[in-house]
Order: sequence, then structure tokens, then C-alpha cells
Amino acid sequence: SRIQPPEKPLKSEEWNRLRENFQSPEVFEEVMLNSMIKSNSPIDVAKSLLTQVAQSNGDIAYNLLVKYLALCVQQGQTAEIQEMYDIMKIRFKTLESGAYSLLIKGLSNSDQWKMALSLLEEVKKIMIPSRTNYESCIKAAGRHQEMSLAFELYHDMLSKDLMPTLDILKALFDFSRGMKDAELQKELFGILLHLRENQIYPHKTFMRSIKLWFESIPGGNWRGHLTNIKDSGQCPVCSHQLEDSDLTEEEYNNLRERIIKDVIHGTDTFRKTSPQEFEAFQTFVENRLPFDIVIDGLNVSHIKLKKMQCENLFDAVNYLAKGKTRVLVLGRKHMLSNSSNWRREIMKEMQSKADFFFAENISEDDAFLLYATLQSGKHCKFVTRDFLRDHKACLTDSLTRHLFRKWQRGHQIVFSPSEGGKPIKFLPAFRYDCVVQTTGDTWHIPYKDIFEEKYSYQVPRKWLCIQRK
Repeated sequence: SRIQPPEKPLKSEEWNRLRENFQSPEVFEEVMLNSMIKSNSPIDVAKSLLTQVAQSNGDIAYNLLVKYLALCVQQGQTAEIQEMYDIMKIRFKTLESGAYSLLIKGLSNSDQWKMALSLLEEVKKIMIPSRTNYESCIKAAGRHQEMSLAFELYHDMLSKDLMPTLDILKALFDFSRGMKDAELQKELFGILLHLRENQIYPHKTFMRSIKLWFESIPGGNWRGHLTNIKDSGQCPVCSHQLEDSDLTEEEYNNLRERIIKDVIHGTDTFRKTSPQEFEAFQTFVENRLPFDIVIDGLNVSHIKLKKMQCENLFDAVNYLAKGKTRVLVLGRKHMLSNSSNWRREIMKEMQSKADFFFAENISEDDAFLLYATLQSGKHCKFVTRDFLRDHKACLTDSLTRHLFRKWQRGHQIVFSPSEGGKPIKFLPAFRYDCVVQTTGDTWHIPYKDIFEEKYSYQVPRKWLCIQRK
């Protein structure tokens, strides 16, 4: 429950009176400090409460000190934060991660930012610091133009398997603007390659920071332009041909073997499907190969929530099963039940246009999807709105993961969201590879309009082309 904090400091007896009138006096101080944080109360009001606690109890409990510390950090009260650190260091042997994070955040935003670095070292002795701990210190170093220190912290963070946020990557470009330093340039190119390696697409504001940094390099003569790449894969600005999204025969065969070994026969498939069912599916596929397109039927049936599921799937099959295109739809047994969402006559009509495999209602679709697509050969595409992220995790080495992502980018057909009652449109898979790429004198960076921390199966259509004149 919330209580309204007083506007100015109170005397001991006034605090006692408030406490007695509160329905759960034993948590009064905690609730009051939470309210102070929410209302951003003046520090001296909170201090007068702690003074009262110290007078009546002889000391102040750890959790109350941490709440007071949170209020000081929120208001950037450096002297108070330092004092709290001294008090806590004397009273408690070690602190927990919440208190360390507050101290690091508070001190890194002050002129005492180097203390935050010593705190980070202290945290390392007892646990792996959090991503936020590192990022507070990296920003502090960047703000004071100590870029080699900022990058040292950045690499330390990566070595602990902490994925940096786009916000901190953007900050590193912002802080480096206008500096002429070959070592620093190498580091920032390294971040762009990190985006490539992990298929990360910067959002518009981050992309602008990259563009401004390139254009600010003294004597660098870099110029950036926003563009859309032609379907052929040619950049309209610099006429450079982007990398192909195709895998070589050898890469494709390696990937297929690894996926079948690690993902399909690995541990994760049969948790949701029986080996018998999967064998039946393999036989079904082998007798009908090759397919041109494999559709995750259940996934596609949910594209438009206002439409019947079978109608969504019908639209997709109609759109994709044109001419001699051979389509396989992965369905579920409940689709045959003639229910309000799955009408028998529509299902029948679809089955005349495409092959259907109906799995048990609890099966895991992705393994079926990957198997049928990869067995059909390099030309076969697939349709799902999933990112297939779980399977990337089963692939143990980074080369196979890289090939898997590249194959996915070139083979996943995605939906273009259509307005109102218009039928679904599909965007063809790209012929060029949609990742950050460079020739040395040019960089091509795909970007998204909006910020997305999570991965998405939607590949951006907009590019930043940067070339050295």
C-alpha cells in the first residue's frame, strides 16, 4: 500500500505518530521509502526518517540503506552516494548485486567516476558483473574521452558472454566522433563486424550515429547515403553488388548434415514428438521429394486474427502454390476435425493444391519444417513467422550457426502486413545477403526504422551505404 511522503523533514515523534497510524507498522519504513522513490522526495526528508530509525533501533537495516541509496542515485547526489558507500563498506562485509549496481550507476555519472571502476573490480571478485554494471562504466569512460579504457571494458564484457545493448554500441560511436585514431577506427569497425556476425540490425537512431561517426573522421572523406538495394542486389548509390545469399554446395551439405545430426536427431526434437511419428514423416517426405516451398501451417493460420484460421492458410496456399510450384503444408490432426476454424470443404480444396502432413497436436513443427526444406535441396524455401532461434542454440559451433542464419535469410519467405481485408502478400526471400558487409572502401549496413532489442524474422529493407570518396 502507498502512503504520501511528507514534504519536509519530520521530527522523531512525528514519524512515530505516522508509524502508529499505519496498518502494518512493521513495514512502515520500507513502504515509506518506496513511496519517496516513486515521488522523488527531497533527500533531507528521507534522511530524517533514517535518523529516527537509527535513534530507536540503534542501527539501520541493510534493505533501508539500499532504498535510501536508490533515492540518492535517482537524484545524482554524489556526496551522499559516496558517504553511503563508506557506511555500507564498514557495516557489511560484502554487498549484494542490487547495491553494487546502484553504487556503480551513481558514481559513474559523477566526477568520481573512477570509483565506479574500482567497484566493478570489487564485484568481479565475487560474481560476474551485470551488463548494466559494465555499460555504466563504459559510458563514464566514453564521456571523459578515455576511449581505450571504454573499449577495454567492452572487450572484458564480451569475454564474459554478456551481449552489449544497442544503446551502448551507439554510445561508443557517439563518443568517438571526430577523433583521428587508427586503433579506435579498428575497434569501431569491430563493432560493425559484431553486428554482422550476430545478425543484428541497428535502428534508425543508431544507424545515424554510425553515419555521423564515419563522416566525422578527420581526413577520412567518408560519405553516407540512405538507400534501398535493388532486387538484383546492386546498391543504387555506389553500384556495388552485395554478397549473394546462396550457400555453396559444400556449405549447404555441411549445414544439412549438421542440422539433421544436432537438431533433428539431437535432444530437442523428440521432447514434443514421438520417434515413430518423425519416422512416418521422413518416409512421407522421401516419397514425395523435392518440394519448392514448405509452409508451417499452424503458424501461418494465425496471420490475421479476425479471419478464420483455415482461410488464412487457404490464402497462403493459393498465393504460393502457383503453376508447377510444389508445396508441402505441415498441419495438425485437429485441422481435420471440421470445426468453426477448420472447415472441411476449405481443407479439401487446399489438399488438392498442396501436399499436407498432419502431425499429432503436440508436435514440434520446426524440426519437420527444417527437415523437409533441407531434404528438398538448395532451391526450397520455407514460410513461418518464427525466427527458429531455439535451433540456432543447438548448433554447437559458430561456423554452422553462421551458415544456418545465412541460409535462413536467403530461404525464409515472410509476410508483408496487409491492411484491412486485402489478401496476404508474401515478400520473396532475398537473393543478396542481408547483413552488414564491407569491401574496405564501402560499408553497407541494413537498418530498421524502430528499435527492437529482440531478434525478428523480418529482414530490413532499408540500407545505409557509406563510401570513401
